[in-house]
Amino acid sequence: MSRIATPASIAAAPAAAQPMLEAVNKQLGMVPNLFRLIANSPAALEGYLGLSGALGKGTLPAKTRERVALAVAEINRCGYCLAAQSYLGKNLAKLDDAEILANRKGGSTDAKADAAVRFAVQVTQARGHVRDADLQAVKAAGYDDAQIVEIVVHVALNTLTNYINEVGQTEIDFPATHALENA
Repeated sequence: MSRIATPASIAAAPAAAQPMLEAVNKQLGMVPNLFRLIANSPAALEGYLGLSGALGKGTLPAKTRERVALAVAEINRCGYCLAAQSYLGKNLAKLDDAEILANRKGGSTDAKADAAVRFAVQVTQARGHVRDADLQAVKAAGYDDAQIVEIVVHVALNTLTNYINEVGQTEIDFPATHALENA
């Protein structure tokens, strides 16, 4: 059971959050518990959805965004996000099981994506204090400055959801996935 109230339905959420939850429902065909929990603060929900939507218009490929989300969720040991990102990775981003496992272990089976995921891991673990060599490695793989900024912001956005889900102990509404032992 969540430690922070999760409105049982769109109608039970604060009035200002309801149109945003309706939009989530239209896009996903459901309103995951994460969104309903964040809806306790319509301002927080608006901020989260706004940043997420803006990043969706970036130049980082959707598969790479999902790979980063999987790596960050594993590092932060967020059970809700591991379940959600594994499900979304497989069903929306069309990542195979080997790729999802590689992402959760901090890499990728795709050479270019591997550099992005490894950089995201460094950003997460070092809390942004990456080495020059980390930055050079992601640039050498073909990522430009805008994409590097997007990787960092994706790390921040995913860390935000990891933290809200861990603080709230959000009830998992995706097929459960457990953290790896040695990630």
